[in-house]
Amino acid sequence: MASGKNKQEKARLHPRNKNRERYDLSALTTATPELKDYVMPNKFGVASVDFSNPLAVKLLNKALLNHYYGIKNWEFPDENLCPPIPGRANYIHHIADLLGESNFGRIPVGDKITCLDIGLGASCIYPIIGVIEYGWKFIGSDIDPKSITAAQHIVDSNPSIKGKIECRLQKKSGDIFNGIISREDKIELTICNPPFHSSMEDAQKGTRRKIKNLSGKTVKKPELNFAGVSNELVCDGGENKFIQHMIRESEKFSKNCYWFSTLVSKQSNLKGIYKLLGEIGTNQVKTIPMGTGNKSSRIVAWTFLSKEEQKEWRETRWKKMLKN
Repeated sequence: MASGKNKQEKARLHPRNKNRERYDLSALTTATPELKDYVMPNKFGVASVDFSNPLAVKLLNKALLNHYYGIKNWEFPDENLCPPIPGRANYIHHIADLLGESNFGRIPVGDKITCLDIGLGASCIYPIIGVIEYGWKFIGSDIDPKSITAAQHIVDSNPSIKGKIECRLQKKSGDIFNGIISREDKIELTICNPPFHSSMEDAQKGTRRKIKNLSGKTVKKPELNFAGVSNELVCDGGENKFIQHMIRESEKFSKNCYWFSTLVSKQSNLKGIYKLLGEIGTNQVKTIPMGTGNKSSRIVAWTFLSKEEQKEWRETRWKKMLKN
């Protein structure tokens, strides 16, 4: 984005992102009155939310969902990861663009389009945004039964998404697609925000850095500012090992899915990811730069379908389901 174009806009958010401009705290505190207790002047004297406080962060995101997406009931345990809505929306919009690129620039919409969210979490956030913005149908998987229960409660409590999101429990912690994708499933997109850290100690180090950047405070034993139980943040080998395993497993479901995708936070992991994608015989690989504020990330997507198979998929599933 050109510098100075609009100082009220947040750098690098997708053009369709509802939160490109600075938060309207008046509207948000009207939507969620409890948020008022956590609005205070920042170091520049501007009204802001205390981003170092997990409860404040959760209330802010609850207000965003209420005000911009019409989600009135978004309750889940405080220990679970509270996702930042603008960043999650970014992924959905960018992956929608990828689907549009596969369809001559027109984004397929409606409930004939199925998206699989690996690692649904208790907040159910990616499916919520995808259903509201594009009308897609979602499958969400998670290895934690409590997260599945919380996500299902959110789905059932909001008429606009009820019946449009199916929550599937992954019964084997070592599997990603196995046990979730059936032989009959046809899925346009898979998305994933993989566990980033290799240990809880690593996760706490990251949180200490965040708190110092946000408030200038140094905290020895920080409370994770976006919360998050262990399996949401940590896996053996961290992000790289998780994604490598996902790529290997995706080959088994090469004809069930049009595009597989994942977030990749660490640029240093890309070389190994590209190498493995080449080894398993993908037909096409796309890397989509993405970021919010000063944080850079990217989506890596891959498909096994040949040009002929992609054409057949479009003609049989995507006609009359287009968003200009």
